[in-house]
Amino acid sequence: MADIAKAVEELSGRFCGTLIGPGHERYDAARRVHNGLIDRRPALVAQCAGSADIALAIALAREHGLEIAVRGGGHNVGGRATVDDGLMIDLSAMRYVYVDPKARTARVAGGTLWGQLNRETQAHGLATTGGVVSSTGVAGLTLGGGLGWLMPKHAMALDNLASAEIVLADGRIVRASTDEHADLFWAIRGGGGNFGVASSLEFRLHAVGPVVHGGLIAWPAERARDVLRHFRALAADADDDLMLVGALVTAPDGATKVAAIAAGHFGPAAQAERAMQRVKAFGPPVMDAIGPIPYADLNAMLDASYPRGARNHWKSHFFDGLDDAAIDALVDCFMRCPSPMGQVLAEHFHGAATRVAPDATAYALRASGFNVLVLSQWQSPADDDAGTAWARDSYAKLQPYVSRSRYLNYLDQDDVGDSALAAAYGANLPRLRSIKAKYDPANVFHLNVNVPTG
Repeated sequence: MADIAKAVEELSGRFCGTLIGPGHERYDAARRVHNGLIDRRPALVAQCAGSADIALAIALAREHGLEIAVRGGGHNVGGRATVDDGLMIDLSAMRYVYVDPKARTARVAGGTLWGQLNRETQAHGLATTGGVVSSTGVAGLTLGGGLGWLMPKHAMALDNLASAEIVLADGRIVRASTDEHADLFWAIRGGGGNFGVASSLEFRLHAVGPVVHGGLIAWPAERARDVLRHFRALAADADDDLMLVGALVTAPDGATKVAAIAAGHFGPAAQAERAMQRVKAFGPPVMDAIGPIPYADLNAMLDASYPRGARNHWKSHFFDGLDDAAIDALVDCFMRCPSPMGQVLAEHFHGAATRVAPDATAYALRASGFNVLVLSQWQSPADDDAGTAWARDSYAKLQPYVSRSRYLNYLDQDDVGDSALAAAYGANLPRLRSIKAKYDPANVFHLNVNVPTG
């Protein structure tokens, strides 16, 4: 550690950001990630100010044999943004959004959050597919896929990525796009952080809002099976303007379990109103918060349900369909949930996100169906065993209904090795391995859903 301290002292004169070690007054705040279940202590947190800082931090870590974790928004549920006794490259100081309304593009720094991107793009009536929690990091969500409200109409976040600046393991700073390092550009769209650190990203934008139609509507839990069948029927003929999520959650009173549908419509107002009336046609709800809403507010609507520091253990798998037996299993699992913060979600995949060829990008999940998430969340460390056990037990009970595919960004602490890679990448895995061998042959960036070269 003395050698590292000396190297840090030498580096500090060239480093424009902030270097934070265990003795620093901001160390505890700097090392934390969104998931409170993750409590790791890096040897050094390098809060970078730009690409040159990132390259210097990588060089320091490689010289001293430190493992590297990369933190953008810090939301990765598996804790892959941090590391014990290694180096955390922290991009949280790198937050800017530059919008070109004429070209309909936006360039953002690697630490930018979705709420910031939406705020700036919506000032011009523009948006791109992004996360459903506004404090999520743009880079991490995009490089792992990027589901969001606009994916039926405008595909995944990664499908709207026009280019990215990547700092490689050898310190080179390269631009990846369809005409520069095209193989790397293919790989980062779904390959996560396997190939380098994304210091900036450029997105294509679309005319959206600023006011759209959407929100959440809920019914009593005793009607949950019928609500999910209603959700299934709506999904069966949903057009590209309509995004739907079925949800089994606890009401804001912290005690009442409900079955809900979250919806967003991004077409003409008259069509949106008709679509929302179909959602509401199920019967009298216990809560109805569907109506006209600013697009940026729709993207922040769920923020309060995912507080920073809450303890999380997630299990997720893709379902080709939701037959009655699968619906019964989802409801049975939810009714055993030990925490009022726990949820079972079914995110409908259809439209533009499913019309991209599976081999067009590294991201391979292009089927129509439902991404089912068992989201175990609680506050007290005393509930760790119960919260983790519910997620794992529920996931085991859902196995008769799953497909072969999984969504990369929801893979958690349990999800490592060849089976997770095969589920996330399918036939794209051999090409990913080859590109990994070219750009990161020493597997410097391995604290992720890792694609090893061998």
